[in-house]
Amino acid sequence: MKPAAIDVDGLVKRFGTHTVIDGLSLRVDEGEVCGFLGGNGSGKTTTMRMLCGLLLPDDGGGTCLGLDLRNAAAQIRLQTGYMTQQFSFYRDLTVMENLEFVARLYEMPDRRSAIAAVVERMGLGPRTRQLAGELSGGWKQRMALAACVLHRPKLLLLDEPTAGVDARARRQFWDLIHDLAGEGMTVLVSTHYMDEAERCSRVVYLAGGKLVVQGTASEVIAAAHLVTFEAVGPDIERAATRLRREPGIEMAGVFGHALRVAGLDRQKLQEGIARLGDTPLRWQEVEPRLDDVFIHMLNLQKTDE
Repeated sequence: MKPAAIDVDGLVKRFGTHTVIDGLSLRVDEGEVCGFLGGNGSGKTTTMRMLCGLLLPDDGGGTCLGLDLRNAAAQIRLQTGYMTQQFSFYRDLTVMENLEFVARLYEMPDRRSAIAAVVERMGLGPRTRQLAGELSGGWKQRMALAACVLHRPKLLLLDEPTAGVDARARRQFWDLIHDLAGEGMTVLVSTHYMDEAERCSRVVYLAGGKLVVQGTASEVIAAAHLVTFEAVGPDIERAATRLRREPGIEMAGVFGHALRVAGLDRQKLQEGIARLGDTPLRWQEVEPRLDDVFIHMLNLQKTDE
């Protein structure tokens, strides 16, 4: 077994009377790219802030990079890069000025060479004199990632880093993440994009501040025990509308030219499909996808609320 970069047990975090994290235990191995999934308000951001020493847990504990989560928060912060959801750098400074500020903040002795190396790696050369506030979404994310890894951290925490970024920029960003992981950096990344989650070596799903399921994408799909059917043919939008009202059908959605339905009870799914009557739709049972499971988990969370 690889050493753990993150090894925490029973974490609890409250804000007033509201419990945001409720007994969370999590282990992430060194060099792993771990996907952090969950609906809005599930506690992902609060967990990341505890892991990098910005918040102290109210209960529970453990280690991050071998350092005690409670007693060594300052040392953990020095070895961690944390990229927040919102762009958090100075918009009225250039890319180079922002990077120089970060390098000085960490009191890096080799600032010039470190900045030059990260600029080249992130492809920021043509943008160094541009104001950060004038960058497009994809370039903002590249600059933010450059700033987060400038001090050569051992752990990288990325909170929905590609939200609002186009598909090409997202793919390039993830290539950079895997390059960093290949060099030994541990990455915990939250995302709502299932194609990104599938690029992680392991995914963890959080709901109501509790860890619900974890494993590889295929293990998480298998653990959900979902049944899915897919159909092609005319009027699939009308069929989807009708099927959403059927008992036992958790999800009915159109994806391109296909209609997918999912639920836990195969018989109820088949009965709902049968109640469509004699239609030209051609149905077949198919393997669930990670996005089917994600919607299923969100439905469960909504039911619990």
